[in-house]
Amino acid sequence: MTMNQERLFNVLLGPVVSEKSTMVADKHNQVAFRVLQDATKPEIKAAVEQLFKVKVEKVSILNQKGRKKRFGRFSGRRSDVRKAYVSLAPGQEINFAQEVK
Repeated sequence: MTMNQERLFNVLLGPVVSEKSTMVADKHNQVAFRVLQDATKPEIKAAVEQLFKVKVEKVSILNQKGRKKRFGRFSGRRSDVRKAYVSLAPGQEINFAQEVK
């Protein structure tokens, strides 16, 4: 199964940096990413393995609905977010501070 290389570079939008994601990273050796709305688990796995040179065991996906927000009399809605929790193989890790050059 060959995947489009350009598509793999665009699947990952960025890491999720929050209290929950750092706790999950320490406890379960998982990393959270924001991904495209139509990204599939095999695409996410291939993208992470190619970009960060690590072995991925499992990918879990979460669809988070955008919340309704108001600013004075103007009401709106935040956009939906799709997150991927990527389980890394034992001994593997992704250090974002090191990757950025």
